[in-house]
Amino acid sequence: MTTKYVKKINGQRLWDSLMDMAKIGATKKGGVCRLALTDLDKQARDLFISWCKAQNCTIKIDKMGNIFARRAGTDDSLPPVVMGSHIDSQPTGGKFDGIYGVLSGLEVIRSLNEHNIDTLHAVEASVWTNEEGSRFPPAMVASGVFAEVFDLDYGLSRADLDGITMGEELKRIGYAGQEEVGKRELKAFFEAHIEQGPILEDEEKTIGVVTGAQGQRWYEVTLTGVESHAGPTPMLSRKDALLGAAKITTLVNDIGLEHLPNACATVGLMQVMPNSRNVIPGEVFFTIDFRHPDDEVLLKMDAKLREMSEEIANDLGLTMQFEQIWHSPAVHFDQRCVESVANAAEASGYSARRIVSGAGHDACYIARVAPTAMVFVPCENGISHNEAENATPEDIAAGCDVLFQAVLAQAIVQ
Repeated sequence: MTTKYVKKINGQRLWDSLMDMAKIGATKKGGVCRLALTDLDKQARDLFISWCKAQNCTIKIDKMGNIFARRAGTDDSLPPVVMGSHIDSQPTGGKFDGIYGVLSGLEVIRSLNEHNIDTLHAVEASVWTNEEGSRFPPAMVASGVFAEVFDLDYGLSRADLDGITMGEELKRIGYAGQEEVGKRELKAFFEAHIEQGPILEDEEKTIGVVTGAQGQRWYEVTLTGVESHAGPTPMLSRKDALLGAAKITTLVNDIGLEHLPNACATVGLMQVMPNSRNVIPGEVFFTIDFRHPDDEVLLKMDAKLREMSEEIANDLGLTMQFEQIWHSPAVHFDQRCVESVANAAEASGYSARRIVSGAGHDACYIARVAPTAMVFVPCENGISHNEAENATPEDIAAGCDVLFQAVLAQAIVQ
């Protein structure tokens, strides 16, 4: 259904909030580095909470550090309509990924207050911990605990490359909350986000009505050979772990190309030991990321990767540790919530198209426990996870307008 309200959000206020938040962890190239549960993450969380309190929101924090800022409804016994995303970034991240969804939620609450609109259901803006998975793999850990994909002990025990756990860092920065994780009913969940791809921009569409998300599989691989001097060791006598990693990297790329147009296959992190210019590498650790909207195709990609990687390791005389550390099946969002987004775009006069997300989002896990949908807006050249990430103030405002209307459609009715 469409809502009778046609009032708009304040696009300039939203943009100013985004730019103020972007100062926290700002990089020289115009992006942000705000890794999960660092002091910068804490600073950004504190700022968000201060803004929410200024709107008379009550704040609750759960044991995974997820934040819920609540604007009461006229019947506060009913489950809330929740909006949100994440504050943490990639090491060379942009100013919009994640934080746009958080601050759009705040702007909806500001606009409800400004226009004196009462809602039957409470409306909440949320922050989900460690969505990126850059510091603490895998991605979307805290929303995964909320949705009972992972248990609490698993979530709190996730460690960074220095062995520091999420639980330790939550306590250190003061965000180890008391509320049980996931023990709350949601009427609906909406997440606004930049597309992180080129489709909307290429087709000159303002709004992406997100119907679901690709399935994903993440792997960690360690190849072990023999460290040896780069000069005296004959080529045919070598057990070069980096050569094996290079061949598997090529295999990963080939598997992606074999399943076009929807497959994505990436080796994104690699650690070479001892990493010396005149020593044949004896050990290499690296990661693999597979994505496809069809779980059956993703399974075929998985099977070929496992079979061919084993052959490569055996042919080179290497031992291999191969572990799938995360599997997120393809997601299909709630049809009623999707229609709320589509109706809001139409009522607001924005051009729109239905789209499947190529990236994972907290909404993908929340969809397991609550009716969920997403709103996409274009980003310049489709670039994200990059300091050059950019979006226009007009598109940013349009996405939040649509979020505002979609949330109202759910929050004003039983």
